[in-house]
Amino acid sequence: MIRRPKLHDWQIVGLYTGKIIVGIGLLMLVPLAVGLLALEWSAVVDFIIGILVAMSVGYGLQMVCETKHEMNWMHGMVIAAFSWLLAMGVGAVPHYLSGQFGSFLDACFDLMSGYTTTGLYLLQDLDHTSNALNMWRHLLTYAGGQGIVVIALTFLIRGTSGAFMMYVGEGKDEKLLPNVVQTARAIWLVSLTYLVIGTVTIGGANWLEGMNPVRAFLHGVWVFMGAWSTGGFAPQSYNIGYYHSLAVEVLTMIMFIIGSFNFALHWSVWTGNRREIYRNIEIVSFMVTIFLTVSLGTYALMQVNALHGVVPFFRKAFYQIASGHTTTGFMTIYSRQFVRQWGVLAMIATTIAMAIGGSAASTAGGFKGMRMGIIAKSFLADIRRLMLPESSVIVKKIHHVKDTVLSDDQVRAAMAIVLAYIFIYLTGAVLGALYRYPFVEALFESVSAGSNSGLSVGITAPSMPTALKVYYIFAEWAGRLEFMAVFALTGFIIRVVKGK
Repeated sequence: MIRRPKLHDWQIVGLYTGKIIVGIGLLMLVPLAVGLLALEWSAVVDFIIGILVAMSVGYGLQMVCETKHEMNWMHGMVIAAFSWLLAMGVGAVPHYLSGQFGSFLDACFDLMSGYTTTGLYLLQDLDHTSNALNMWRHLLTYAGGQGIVVIALTFLIRGTSGAFMMYVGEGKDEKLLPNVVQTARAIWLVSLTYLVIGTVTIGGANWLEGMNPVRAFLHGVWVFMGAWSTGGFAPQSYNIGYYHSLAVEVLTMIMFIIGSFNFALHWSVWTGNRREIYRNIEIVSFMVTIFLTVSLGTYALMQVNALHGVVPFFRKAFYQIASGHTTTGFMTIYSRQFVRQWGVLAMIATTIAMAIGGSAASTAGGFKGMRMGIIAKSFLADIRRLMLPESSVIVKKIHHVKDTVLSDDQVRAAMAIVLAYIFIYLTGAVLGALYRYPFVEALFESVSAGSNSGLSVGITAPSMPTALKVYYIFAEWAGRLEFMAVFALTGFIIRVVKGK
């Protein structure tokens, strides 16, 4: 018999979701302050309304759902999945009021793209967007990269025994410190430190290129946030190509590569274990797959005479493929150049890079290097088993912070998540093909959405079909949460409908 959720189940979900929504309202204070400083009064009003909506919803849920019950695993997963959907709707209020979107759905699309660090957008006039709205867009990717649940754990939720369940539901499972709240704060310590470094270096490069100091600083903040969070949002429609700066391209590439690494790896290096950089299974996996995809992409571009020299190779081939592999989505070319100049094989190489993605428990999306390493180790172990006597014992190990013996359950779990990603990639590609987009282009865009990458061949636009907008929102959300929290929310809904 399926058991219907009880009142306290609803109260727990509502209570902690409300805390997370309050966190979204507090985040809006940053773009509000930017709007006040820039004298952008229309944007100021938009964000005041947005803050009032967020606080009303957040505190309203907490008042209605006050409870002393502790959450369990199911509650934590459901809260993680549901809070992202509600945060999308609440956070989209200033977006929609700005007048930059054709519909509230379009505004929600950009919010989910920001939270999930995807970088695809439907904003209609990016080059003339207010400073306040630009700050909000990039703050979304920066906060979303760490995780909106991590924000709540850091500042708003204390002492709950169920905190780790919410943390895991958001696609993370690394405990850097014994307490998950301390872990959340450690993640923010790492990110805020890099924020200072990235803003100074990228902003300084913009200033040296001739930008006025204030604009150089703002662009430094925004571009760093897009890079570190592997989010891909940029303040100009030409993305990183707008700057025409080799220095900016090098700095952003450094930031989005290290931003795609596991927070546990960052913490190990910070605490003195620098050997982890070259021993970690995810770094090894990343180096192998980036080499293979860049090699394939370079060969394909040479076949169509799209590369002439080392610098064009770096600025066109390596940058785009590395951006896709880390699921960042920064671009130094126009979207349609993928189709008109790169050709099918180079697009497939980039699609494979996006599908694989970055590290687990990082800001990146995709299959993740951890799962690729686990599957590769298991495959190699099976080959050895075939070559050795039947009595031989094969022990499968990986190194991630420490040596771990792999079990068959871990391998099956990795394969299950990879197959789930493949399913949403192919479903989106088929849906795009039904709307008469070429299949390779539809697959490229679907993988970009599902892996939270943000590279685009031009399909994502305000004029694209509504069904594709809705599906990409779902793919971004499911891919960012790595499916388990989505399955839990689906199960919760089924219990509501069919439970007794």
